[in-house]
Amino acid sequence: MAQQRSRLDASAASDSRAGKYLTFVLANEEYGLEILKVREIIGSMSTTAVPGMPPYVKGVINLRGKVIPVIDLRLKFGMEGTEQTAETCIIVVDVQGNLIGVRVDQVSEVLDIHGDEIEDAPNVGVAIQNDHLLGMAKTKGRVKILLEISKVLTETGRNFAISE
Repeated sequence: MAQQRSRLDASAASDSRAGKYLTFVLANEEYGLEILKVREIIGSMSTTAVPGMPPYVKGVINLRGKVIPVIDLRLKFGMEGTEQTAETCIIVVDVQGNLIGVRVDQVSEVLDIHGDEIEDAPNVGVAIQNDHLLGMAKTKGRVKILLEISKVLTETGRNFAISE
């Protein structure tokens, strides 16, 4: 009985995560973020550096008269930076009423991901905080990492890099 309840609870949790996701590529891995948080996608553009910012804050851009910060998601996750290419994009997301640009390697597509295609982030046996992950989507024969983008971008000073 308890096992059935646990499965039902897990199913309900998966269903709340079902929906449309904008998928993108970062260091050859596929990620997704809820489409409702995406305001627009723009090509990469030069940023104005702001002194004193962490390295993953690339600067700010003027987007139709509004100054918004741009975060390099590779650097935020502790990955190696890369040169911009023709496919580099900035995804503008709305996080708690603030617009933030997120630089990614490439935008892929919008997917409608069903609840039964989403699993919780795996336990890797190491005490790490993974509340910035909504789950893992199994779709089109691949695994896509679903991000809770508001937690990725709003946790002050949080470093996602794996420390040794």
